[in-house]
Amino acid sequence: MERTWRWFGKNDKITLAMLKQIGVEGIVTALHDVPLGEVWTREKIRDLREYIESYGMRWSVVESLPVVETIKYGGPDRDHQIEVYKESLRNLSAEGIHCICYNFMPVLDWARTDLLHDNPNGASNLYFNYAEFAYFDIYILKREGAREEWAAFKFPPELDSAQNRNVLEEADALAKTMTPEKDHQLVENIVIKTQGFVSGNFSENDEAPIQKFREFLNLYKGIDKNQLRENMKYFLEAIMPTCEEYDMNMCVHPDDPPIEILGLPRIVRTVDDIRWFLNAVPNKHNGLTFCAGSLSAGAYNNVVEMAREFAPRTHFVHLRSCHIFPNGDFTEASHLGGRADIIELARIFEKENPALPMRVDHGMTMLGDETKGYNAGYSFLGRMFALGQVQGILATVDRELGIEYKQPGFFD
Repeated sequence: MERTWRWFGKNDKITLAMLKQIGVEGIVTALHDVPLGEVWTREKIRDLREYIESYGMRWSVVESLPVVETIKYGGPDRDHQIEVYKESLRNLSAEGIHCICYNFMPVLDWARTDLLHDNPNGASNLYFNYAEFAYFDIYILKREGAREEWAAFKFPPELDSAQNRNVLEEADALAKTMTPEKDHQLVENIVIKTQGFVSGNFSENDEAPIQKFREFLNLYKGIDKNQLRENMKYFLEAIMPTCEEYDMNMCVHPDDPPIEILGLPRIVRTVDDIRWFLNAVPNKHNGLTFCAGSLSAGAYNNVVEMAREFAPRTHFVHLRSCHIFPNGDFTEASHLGGRADIIELARIFEKENPALPMRVDHGMTMLGDETKGYNAGYSFLGRMFALGQVQGILATVDRELGIEYKQPGFFD
């Protein structure tokens, strides 16, 4: 697979020169300076593409060309925004960029409660604590119906040891110990530091992020899973003629985490969900970003079997892995551990299409990463360590399969 790296543009503290040295072949990025809902012009795309190519790499994947909320909930300007999207697709194709990773998650792009959770080895990882998230939902966001939903919440039957856990009671107990400073940190972790650099719905300059969050949630009143599915189908059917004409591969990212949260429907979290949208729009350009990390955070997902089934419709691969604790909470795992079995995934995708772009995705924060101001989940040394692990896996798997493996930057 092509070794790629998510890079956040010319202002990223991780430079292209650094990435070239560690064996990165392709860049995964976006036009982060273009406001949501505006056309990506060919001039802006070309400028960034040529900058990437000046370092001997290519712009492999767009992650992401955002699907604005009005398309997701079916707002009055949905058709206009779809036309804007199609124009951006045409401009990307004209500059030789043909793979688009996007998501159809309402409001939140991804969610964690702790961005620097201590690991036994002294590094830190992203972490999701159900009780803390329920506390945020009930006591900070104060979402209507949240208490009742968490009272009824049950972990999936695959998590036997978590069946008697009462998340609502834990959230109520937390409320007795939380402080304004802790509340602020939780808002930072769930809303600001994980969303501002990704989706554009929120930024560090927002003076009232919780009020803004409530306003976004209100847009989805009356939108259930079936309606969100139909809205996704409407969007995909509208853009497929453009994708056909300009050879653009759309690959949706699974919901992260693959659970229903905040009363919002989630429609790309299980094997049945993925089958549904692939069959609903059975076009080869309608495909999947196979994020092993997101999928492995769901105890009901057999990640290896999903890879075998969906490899033919996979256009982009995220190799990472999650560990689910007995109580149901989860964390990012080692790229050699966790539930995803990255070694077997490498075998599957190398057999199916060894040219697929792949990135290691989230990595540990380690050895001073935490002092550099990197985006949450996107450390340098932690991801470099993960990339080294995955490069070793790929070299071994390719030898098994008789595929030539060449390390960029070396002479043999």
